[in-house]
Amino acid sequence: MILVAPSLLSADFSRLGEATAAAEAGGADWIHVDVMDGHFVPNLTFGPGLVAWLKKKTRLPIDVHLMVDNPHEVAPWFIEAGADCVSIHVEATAHLHRDIRMVRDAGRKAGVALNPATPLSALDEILDDLDFVLLMCVHPGRGSQTFIEASRPKIAALRRRLAERSGRSPLIEIDGGVNAENMAALAADGAQIFVAGNAVFNHPDPVQAVARLKAVARSVNTP
Repeated sequence: MILVAPSLLSADFSRLGEATAAAEAGGADWIHVDVMDGHFVPNLTFGPGLVAWLKKKTRLPIDVHLMVDNPHEVAPWFIEAGADCVSIHVEATAHLHRDIRMVRDAGRKAGVALNPATPLSALDEILDDLDFVLLMCVHPGRGSQTFIEASRPKIAALRRRLAERSGRSPLIEIDGGVNAENMAALAADGAQIFVAGNAVFNHPDPVQAVARLKAVARSVNTP
């Protein structure tokens, strides 16, 4: 399974309704919402009001990536607003199991996000509780960054680790620098959920851009 999740971080904030409609028209699977608090990362973005609004505008699942210092306090706001998937940074909490369980107990898909320099060993005690792992392939905090090539071995290593274990096998989501040119190679490395911002919303035709990403996904997807 390969999913495409356009990120509204790269869209025109004054035209988010149009951006969401374009993503849906192009065949997107999820809508990705980057939540930044100005502390965990040096930027401020979206609040739960946007998620509540999006739930009225699209049938697509809303994937909320929390880049915040206090996920235990913030996650319930987005769950209540209607987030379908919530990812929490391992670097942002001392009580990861508690916070992930809170998301899952609310009936939502739960993920853990890792910064580029965070080793996969940070996942050792939590994999059985996850629906997905979000590997950052750029430094979190702003869009339009270049893909960090050192992320590729990390993606492949996580795929191998998941293939070797007998427990729960979460999906691998990647975020940062994804485009139609590198997507097939990254899928071969093991990525399954592709967050794409700049490649979609800085394209002259976002509908066409999403459709191209989906075409690449179909070409590499396996039953």
